[in-house]
Order: sequence, then C-alpha cells, then structure tokens
Amino acid sequence: MWTRDAFTRRARRVLRARDLRPGGQDVAAQLERPRRRGRPPLVAYLYRVDLAQPVRPMTPGRWRAHHAMMRARRTCPECRRDAGYVIPPTLGMCVTCAYPEEQCAA
Repeated sequence: MWTRDAFTRRARRVLRARDLRPGGQDVAAQLERPRRRGRPPLVAYLYRVDLAQPVRPMTPGRWRAHHAMMRARRTCPECRRDAGYVIPPTLGMCVTCAYPEEQCAA
C-alpha cells in the first residue's frame, strides 16, 4: 500500500547524495528484490529523511590520512615511483614495470 509517508524514506546512497547520513537511527523499511538460481535477494534498507543528520565534515587529520592512502595506491612497489594513477590490482605494479619490453619498443 503506497501512502504519502512512503516517500519520506530513502536508501543510504540517496541520503548521501543529499549530504545526509542515517545518524544512528534504526532501519525504517526494507525492500527485497528476488534473484534467480537460488541466490539470496538483494536488500535495500530505507531510513527516514526527517531523522537524518548532516554528513560530518572532513577534518584536517582525515584529509591527511586520505591523501596518504591515495599516495600509497599510486606508488609502484617495484620502482617506488608515483605512477600518477591507481596501480591496477591485477598487475600489482605500474604498467612500465609490468611490461618493460613494450616500453623499450616505443
């Protein structure tokens, strides 16, 4: 049964797009979408918008930690240089170190 009250509930991703967070409130509703071949259903938890709180701002310490984490993801473990992009986990190293013979030909 659809009521006007049903439109006051949003998923966490939608709250985040509006710069809101659930703020410790309990789940107000739950949607389940069935899937095939015996897999468990996809579940979406919905939260009340009127009880949502603003997203906490990033502190300088969190920004430093974020930049350090991104720098570590860009640093090649082989040559220890900043690749300028996130190192692909499938290679585990920058493209230059993964395919050195192709770099010499170019």
